[in-house]
Amino acid sequence: MLQVGPDIGLAVECVASIRPADRAAKSEPAIERVTFAAKLYAFHLHLRAAAEVVIEIGYAVEIRAPLAVAVLPLDVATHCHSEPSDNLLASHLGVEPETFDIAPALEAIGAYAARDAAVRTVLPEYDDRWKMKLAISGGSEGAINRFRLVARSPDGAMHERELRLHEYLTIVAATSYKQRLRKTIEYFHADRLHYAVVGTPNRLEYDQGFFVKNGDGSADVKPIAHLYKTQVYAMARHLGLPDRVCEAQPTTDTYSLEQGQDEFYFALPYRSMDLALWALEHGVEAGELAKALDITPVQAAAVYEDIARKRRTTRPLHLRPLLLGTVPSVDAAT
Repeated sequence: MLQVGPDIGLAVECVASIRPADRAAKSEPAIERVTFAAKLYAFHLHLRAAAEVVIEIGYAVEIRAPLAVAVLPLDVATHCHSEPSDNLLASHLGVEPETFDIAPALEAIGAYAARDAAVRTVLPEYDDRWKMKLAISGGSEGAINRFRLVARSPDGAMHERELRLHEYLTIVAATSYKQRLRKTIEYFHADRLHYAVVGTPNRLEYDQGFFVKNGDGSADVKPIAHLYKTQVYAMARHLGLPDRVCEAQPTTDTYSLEQGQDEFYFALPYRSMDLALWALEHGVEAGELAKALDITPVQAAAVYEDIARKRRTTRPLHLRPLLLGTVPSVDAAT
């Protein structure tokens, strides 16, 4: 990455210029240390459409591991939208994915029932023929973030409803079942093959707590948690990923209606969020950020506050379990 001062014009160059070959080379020793410490000699990962996964597959297949297994757990009942790109990516890299339909398990543990019951408290006519998603608003305007339900009926009509806190939390908790079940499948294969599990959060997601604890937030190695999403896309192009993957817009891959990450969680699209995060960490004034993003200084200050608020509220996701006493033999090893 370029060494630059707190000049917002140079921040664009800083975030976008990754020197992918250098970044990949510098990552090899760190990955080698992890695999040695864990006494594991290959990587296992969950294949998904996002460009992030190329970095993990690139490390696992091209750099360190003798074998990589990509698992593609699908929630067929929710009609998520990434499967074609997932298969394209697997084919391009010569990885044979194992596909699992996790819909029956989600049905059995009540994930869909809990989600749909919460939706019907604000939209009584909702049933399994409808499609839905959640949308966020408020943070980029300096207000408290609030969520609303967006649903499409079988006749194509769109419906929006404000969500109370209880219903919102229930829907998110129910959909988090999916992330945790996916991770359970990954660790099953990692355990039986004596592999390490690789996680896919980029810097923006990791910093802002955009992951499910004990779900997609769990991994033995997180090779790109220090990279901005803009940099991840640069790495994808450097490693020769298909254009369809490199140009794909980030999605939550969670709800039945297509949805961008900015619509569900972040205040701005990822390129702008990368820049805002970099600017905040480098002490750039909100007014300078506003000029770079073509927004008002008030909006820029609100984006800064939204970043800080998310850091505070998602801090527990990063914490290790709290112990009431010390265990020196274990603490010394970690």
